[in-house]
Amino acid sequence: MEKFFWPMRIERYEELVGAATLERIMRKAKRLHGLRVINVSSTFYGGGVAEVLSSLTLAQVAIGLRADWRLIQGSPDFFSVTKKLHNALQGGEINLSELKKEIYEEINFHNSLRMQLDADVIVVHDPQPLPLITHYRRCCPWIWRCHLDLSSPRREAWDYVRPFVEEYDAVVMSLPEYAQELEVPQRFFMPAINPFSTKNRELTDQEIEDRLRHYEIPDDLPLVVQISRFDHWKDPAGVIEAFRTARREVDATLVLLGNVATDDPEGQEVFESLLDCKEERILILTAEDSALVNALQRRAAVVMQKSLREGFGLTVAEAMWKGAAVIGGDCGGIRHQIEDGSNGFLVSSVDQAAGRLVQLLKDEKLRRRLGKAARETVREKFLMLRLAEQYLDLFAAFEPRFSLASPRSGPPRQRS
Repeated sequence: MEKFFWPMRIERYEELVGAATLERIMRKAKRLHGLRVINVSSTFYGGGVAEVLSSLTLAQVAIGLRADWRLIQGSPDFFSVTKKLHNALQGGEINLSELKKEIYEEINFHNSLRMQLDADVIVVHDPQPLPLITHYRRCCPWIWRCHLDLSSPRREAWDYVRPFVEEYDAVVMSLPEYAQELEVPQRFFMPAINPFSTKNRELTDQEIEDRLRHYEIPDDLPLVVQISRFDHWKDPAGVIEAFRTARREVDATLVLLGNVATDDPEGQEVFESLLDCKEERILILTAEDSALVNALQRRAAVVMQKSLREGFGLTVAEAMWKGAAVIGGDCGGIRHQIEDGSNGFLVSSVDQAAGRLVQLLKDEKLRRRLGKAARETVREKFLMLRLAEQYLDLFAAFEPRFSLASPRSGPPRQRS
């Protein structure tokens, strides 16, 4: 007999958040029962946006919304442009030529011709599908969810995208420090994790050992782990340098595990640039294996996320949930997860990272203390049910504008 497993049982959260919190959220959800929500992003896997959406949409379905998730399609040229735009909005340099703008806008127009968005609320994620809104006769609220670190965007890039952003009914960013001068209302939702997913659920020692053995990862020495997309902003080269410095004082094994998202053409280049650094005690792996991520974060003596720019840094919350001692880059959303010295360490340089790594590898008691505080931080602040409630509150603010009985978004405008 074929088995079906319900992926998101909301009642399981009661043991983590309490009955009163769960009841409050379900009351809010009941008022919006049947609300049609369409999310649009650029990839189903690789990176924090896909990780959040995979659980958030299921949570929304579980509480009674009709949540959907669509992808924008694009050529390699399109994703090359959007990656450059992504980098520039986080402060990187860009040569924003007319040709790049034409590719960006044309592919979004082509997607609008294919994509029927009949919903009560439409949530568009990050820059890739941002211009979609200009091609629809809007009959429902559109929300732009920006997951980037917008604390210091390159002015040329922001001036270009701002008119698209101003078309939206609301903008959601991860942190107040990313706020921009906009006519559009801005809200701030930090991302969250699903504690019951394959990546975050409890594992037995045998399950952990099976995953490590499958990938030939030795654990005879303490493991130092960084898990993230292969991206220059994650500073994998800096992690390797810090590890090599620390290893002069303490033996350990470094594992860099990453993936290459389909919307990130630079990822493969970054991965290949690191391969020359591989050695017996420096492992560089690429794999789409949530159980391996879980196993590594649980077995690691130290988890690193030495980012230089970070909209939030979901892998930090994932590792903290598992009681890991985490060293994070002192930037963006990582600052809002790690309280330096209380539930982890923040660092601003390779030398600082190396020093904290040595300290943690030599002090198991410190690792346990930080890890215990880290897990409690995630339980209080970064579980998926909190994020689902924030979206319920945002959707409810638009309630006078939608009717649950009829389609809310018209067909694409005809453009010459």
